[in-house]
Amino acid sequence: MTETIRTSTPSPGPSSNNSAAGITAKGLKGGQLGLLAVVVLGISTIAPAYTLTSALGPTVNEAGLQLPVIFLIGFIPMILVSLAYRELNADSPDSGTTFTWVTKAFGPWVGWMGGWGLLAANIIVLSNLAGVAVDFFYLFLSQLTGAPELADLAANKALNVLTCFVFVALAVWVSYRGLHTTKLVQYGLVGFQLLVLGLFVAMAFANWSSSETAIPFSWEWFDVTKIETFGQIAAGISLSIFVYWGWDVCLTVNEETANGKKTSGLAGTLTAVIVLAIYLLVSIATMMFAGVGDTGNGLNNTEIHENIFTALASPIMGPFAILMSLAVLSSSAASLQSTFMSPSRSLLAMGHYGALPEPFSRVSRKFATPGFATIAAGVMSAGFYAVMHVVSENVLNDTILALGLMICFYYGLTALACAWYFRNSVFSSVRNFVLRLLCPVLGGVGLFVVFGQTAVDSLAPEFGSGSEVFGVGLVFILGIGILALGAVFMLIMARVRPGFFRGETLKRDTPALVVPE
Repeated sequence: MTETIRTSTPSPGPSSNNSAAGITAKGLKGGQLGLLAVVVLGISTIAPAYTLTSALGPTVNEAGLQLPVIFLIGFIPMILVSLAYRELNADSPDSGTTFTWVTKAFGPWVGWMGGWGLLAANIIVLSNLAGVAVDFFYLFLSQLTGAPELADLAANKALNVLTCFVFVALAVWVSYRGLHTTKLVQYGLVGFQLLVLGLFVAMAFANWSSSETAIPFSWEWFDVTKIETFGQIAAGISLSIFVYWGWDVCLTVNEETANGKKTSGLAGTLTAVIVLAIYLLVSIATMMFAGVGDTGNGLNNTEIHENIFTALASPIMGPFAILMSLAVLSSSAASLQSTFMSPSRSLLAMGHYGALPEPFSRVSRKFATPGFATIAAGVMSAGFYAVMHVVSENVLNDTILALGLMICFYYGLTALACAWYFRNSVFSSVRNFVLRLLCPVLGGVGLFVVFGQTAVDSLAPEFGSGSEVFGVGLVFILGIGILALGAVFMLIMARVRPGFFRGETLKRDTPALVVPE
């Protein structure tokens, strides 16, 4: 692929994006992040402390003692897809990631929908993270002051939404100020989160035998033959969609990373592996201490499923239990801020290539960040949370369940785009065959199978909250409805910004960006 350095930022159009003449820069500042910083951003976005406290219980309910091996099985499609991302990034580093790569592989219409899937997933997650941050903020205040009634303030809808707006505004402010500020904030929040998780694991291992529900460690927990049903395996893959999602932010900042062609792809893979290690350590430690029973501190006790760490922090950590509440709060707050990286830069790319209105392509001259897109993402996520929270908690929860459909859609689409984009070189070497065809196809097809199965399952009214519309489950209506809404917006943009959809601004042979070494 011919390469060119982008040096200016006029509005996109045929003249400024012609593959022969070269394409223009988005205005992002290169070389700001190294490998460590990008990995920290990836871990922050996944938010292991927040993810584990809400995912451990339901997963044990499905997998029982096979929880560790289910985490491993769920990791497989993520690592396969991450390898596809790495290949695409090495060839064409671009902050648009899914949008840009799928467009170059399958054309503007499919590419636009891929970008929509990414944006929808991130907006839903941002609204959820803000809500979680609010809940744990008031829980932390109640523990800090010894006033249990403070935790009940989160149930006040008006105060909850107002506090959510404050958290989103703070996250937008940090994101707007650039990656230097973001990096400093993330080092502190992620570092604290990992230290507390490390302390939790160490104390659980040290004191496991003192628990009434304790069970000794067994290598049988990793024995895949002990899995009783295919449903448990399906649950593991579905689990991976939630617990591992977010590593792709490492690729989103490729244009701002030193040697982004290599560093961002490596960071994405490293992030997934590090998070797997965290999940295995925490799951083994909690299983040994709490067991998998359905009473007391047992992980299968449905009364503690929503927040495992709150239930186990005091028995395991004693006087340091408050640190765990603060760690989950910092985890959700850190993820709220770092997750803005992905939609803001995807919106920037879509605006830059003419797939969205011109304001989305604007970059702050002072901070070299996608200012308009960052603010727009904040407004959309805060507004989405406010509307859903006021309408019904069931609707908000079902929308979060529908998130899996969006993630499967755009991850799977990107993986298949890798195989198609490199189709002329996949048989040139064993390496290319494995990394450009085999892994992407296995990962992509696997995720689309999960997409289809989840869509079918969510048709049932009892799926999720049990809400329905004319006998159809609300999760299905929300998930497929959000994707259908994207198709409507795409048709509108095709009328408003036809150049992109005619293939004038982004095509397969559009030159790749030369990122700083």
